[in-house]
Amino acid sequence: MANETSRETGLRGVLSLPQIVSLYIGSVIGSGILLVPGLVAEKAGPASLIAWLVMSILVIPMAITMGLLAAKHPSSGGVSHFVRLAFGDHYGNMVGWLFLLSVPIGGPVLAVTGARYVAAVLQWGEQQVYLVATMILLVPLLMNIIGLKLAGRVQTIVITLILSVLLLAIGAAIPHYAPANFTPFMPNGWLSVLQSAGLLFWCFIGWEAVTHLSAEFVNPQKNAIRGVMWSAGIVALLYFAVAFMTVATHSYGRDLSAASLSVMVQKSLGPIGGWIVACAALFICFAAHNAYSSAASRIAFALSMEGAAPKWFGILHRTYRTPIGGLAFIGAGNILGLLVLYNHVISLSDLIVLPNATFVATYIGGCLAGVRLLRDSRVGKVAAWISLIVTLGLYPFLGWSALYPLAIVVILTVSRRRKLGKAELTG
Repeated sequence: MANETSRETGLRGVLSLPQIVSLYIGSVIGSGILLVPGLVAEKAGPASLIAWLVMSILVIPMAITMGLLAAKHPSSGGVSHFVRLAFGDHYGNMVGWLFLLSVPIGGPVLAVTGARYVAAVLQWGEQQVYLVATMILLVPLLMNIIGLKLAGRVQTIVITLILSVLLLAIGAAIPHYAPANFTPFMPNGWLSVLQSAGLLFWCFIGWEAVTHLSAEFVNPQKNAIRGVMWSAGIVALLYFAVAFMTVATHSYGRDLSAASLSVMVQKSLGPIGGWIVACAALFICFAAHNAYSSAASRIAFALSMEGAAPKWFGILHRTYRTPIGGLAFIGAGNILGLLVLYNHVISLSDLIVLPNATFVATYIGGCLAGVRLLRDSRVGKVAAWISLIVTLGLYPFLGWSALYPLAIVVILTVSRRRKLGKAELTG
């Protein structure tokens, strides 16, 4: 273990269990909770709740796999560190880059999604949307310069607000519950339920992100698995409750599905419900970006320490000992992503599939590492195999976006061979 932690003596253990749980929840609950319940209800009807239940169960092995790996091998390298231990430096660095190149693209998608919910209430135009989006991106980066202790505390407050708002939304919908909304139960057949389960996978991606912060956990051997189990339970219950009330109040269909949460809340609270959802969207997107920017800056630091990324990626702040080089890279990528979206070079729906694909590829690498590294744990071994089968089964259905991780792998492989060739010539 000494060899694993010796490279990370510059990072401090500052994250307590409540902050770990908050970071996990923030990384998993993204904009999907605002969109997906209505979309899958429209696709599969009330039977979509079967898909929610199945995915809520399947997500537990994924969470356990990442939690056990983080507890056994805490490192700012996260999943890339696990893959490095299992298969060597080249594959570890490859997975690290897959994760790192997801966040500068995913950040703008989150920020613009949250900003548009706020803009819809205030009737703002595109310029105001992107101004708010810029703030959603920059504030977490600035907090992370000061350190994870501050970022963790703010995350705990934000997650508390998110949970409060979503619980209020669920409670407000209860008076409009109607048993008739559950019939017909399966209007579009079993195939629609299976298709919904595939779509729901996106709502549960995020367990890999916080593993990159495990070197800064207080007592990671205990708190890593505790944190992931608490957050997995909370996330599964919250998602299912929102999905159940979406169906129970029939807050979907026609033009309602994309804003089902807002429709559901406004049935009891009227226009104030729009404000509630706007606040929830803002908090959710802020929390997710906070978790992912924290994680990505640590993987940038770890890759730099391995010599697999530019040296400036590994620059730490003199006072706070935070990876400002990695944060600078993420910030630059975020701004570039916003400019691309603002100038309509690519649409939001087309951009979002790219980080989704790299996250799935990252999961595949982490699950493969779990199969090898958790062989001495019966629970860990079973969890890793189940997670691997689920993620491998999903990958062919990613469509054209599946080429993005493959392109990254090809570029890294060619670059490595060139370096080895030059080393042989100079040697």
